[in-house]
Amino acid sequence: MNDAFDPDLELADQILLLLDAAPAGLSEYELIQQLKSGHCTHIPNLPLLDKLVLFRTHFLVFNALYRLRERLWGEQRAHLAISPLCIQLLPYRLGNAALSEHDPLRDYYLDLDNLRDTSEEDVEQLLASFWTRMNGGEEKRAALELFELDDSLQALDLVIIKRRYRQLVSQHHPDRGGSTERLQTINKAMEILERYYN
Repeated sequence: MNDAFDPDLELADQILLLLDAAPAGLSEYELIQQLKSGHCTHIPNLPLLDKLVLFRTHFLVFNALYRLRERLWGEQRAHLAISPLCIQLLPYRLGNAALSEHDPLRDYYLDLDNLRDTSEEDVEQLLASFWTRMNGGEEKRAALELFELDDSLQALDLVIIKRRYRQLVSQHHPDRGGSTERLQTINKAMEILERYYN
């Protein structure tokens, strides 16, 4: 989408317009790129190279997604599937208990204190905890978390994992202003996941 958004539209409504135009869904990365190309004023208008900018952009988008999901569900219009790899509007089905179950991610993203109180140091610690868990024998779970994938919520295979890997490399490659350290972490996670899903 190259047209600018109406600046009075809330972020959730801008996202809804994009998802309506993409029945197969969009990845988080695609959604953010389309919001930026539409001159969305609700997310930072900065390159996603700085870890804190990346975190804040991600948080704002997911906060809007969870609010939108509740609104669409309450209006019985649609179910919004939320995953970093595929954000998609699905038909509303009465009796689906998905929204009534406790969802820690929903709670996290709807609490704006988490946005305000997370510093660049906190983001660094999240990355560092990846390596701690790796060395502690939780390598598969740590790698999936880094890739923002969950094998209990979605059927994962190497095709899906490689697609996510390419997205992350594209975002964090040093030639595009990313950090070598982050790229090495992504490559290590891919090596681990290839062992488990090959």
